[in-house]
Amino acid sequence: MPTISMFFGIIIRIYFMDTQQHHLPHLHVEYQGQFSVISIPDGELLEGALPPKKLRMVQAWIAIHEEELMADWALAVKGEPVFPIDPLR
Repeated sequence: MPTISMFFGIIIRIYFMDTQQHHLPHLHVEYQGQFSVISIPDGELLEGALPPKKLRMVQAWIAIHEEELMADWALAVKGEPVFPIDPLR
C-alpha cells in the first residue's frame, strides 16, 4: 500500500490489486486516525469519514491530478509500482 502523497496531515494511498471491494478507481485516505475511501475522479466519499474541510482539500487535489491518479490506478491494479504525486500546496 504505497503512499502517493501527503499534505496538511492527510496521507493518500493506493493499494495494489484493490478492485474487489469497491469495483471502481479509488484512494485510501488517512487523517488523524480517521480512514476513508474516496473515488477517482469524482471525489465521492465511499467509506469512512473526513472532516468537511479536509474532504474538500482531497477533492480539489483529485481534480488537479486526475490524469496522474488514473495512471497510478491502472498501474496499481496490475500490481505494478505507482508514482508519487505532488501534494496540494
